[in-house]
Amino acid sequence: MPDDTLIHDPNGGIERLLEIMRRLRDPKSGCPWDIEQDFATIAPYTIEEAYEVADAIEREAWDELKGELGDLLFQSVFHAQMAAEKGLFDFDDVANQMSDKMVARHPHVFGTESRDKSAEQQTVDWETIKAAERATKAQGGALDGVAVGLPALLRAVKLQKRAARVGFDWPDATHVLDKIAEETAELVAEIGGDPDKVEEEFGDLLFVMANLGRHLKIDPEAALRRANAKFVRRFRGIEILLAAMGKRPEDSDLAEMDALWDAVKAAERSG
Repeated sequence: MPDDTLIHDPNGGIERLLEIMRRLRDPKSGCPWDIEQDFATIAPYTIEEAYEVADAIEREAWDELKGELGDLLFQSVFHAQMAAEKGLFDFDDVANQMSDKMVARHPHVFGTESRDKSAEQQTVDWETIKAAERATKAQGGALDGVAVGLPALLRAVKLQKRAARVGFDWPDATHVLDKIAEETAELVAEIGGDPDKVEEEFGDLLFVMANLGRHLKIDPEAALRRANAKFVRRFRGIEILLAAMGKRPEDSDLAEMDALWDAVKAAERSG
């Protein structure tokens, strides 16, 4: 029988979690589901857990954040265990590489550089260090290293930032607004025609909208999450008003729900 002392130690910390993961993946006594997984099958869960962390922060659900961070940490532990089984690296290697990276990227904290500079200048320095790191990985192109698997909106912003660092950027938001008008006209011209072309023009418009957010110093992903939350809140307001009338949305029509939407919006603004 294996020694379960660490498994059941409530203060076992990261070593307890690593041991749990090792036991779950044990080919003879582990969990069949965990044993069957690989990097590709776990990756979607990793992405999902990262979004759940962001969601808890967005809602300021601090009582939930600890658990969501734990779920995300477990994803790193899961990937590291699979890597260890293949002889690639283990969790300590992950932690050590991250520590080395943070020390190298913060010479103003852990080295001899002065801390007497703005956060903006530190951001510039950070990007310079990252560019040097990419050069050592034979990533010569300005856009190399921007992960393909990122959410499309986030990747658009990262690609635009990279291009801007080498001078490929509009000088201000006014020029981006002009481009939005141009892309909107091109989309309108394609509507009703080839669906593939409509999708292409729609994508172009979204890409430029992401660029506008960057120029306005707005995170497009955060702005869209906020818009989503507002839509949910207001639509629930419609449902509440309809329920008070003994109705459901499917019993209503667009004109009535649109009027209730305006009422909910007005109540929000006055409250």
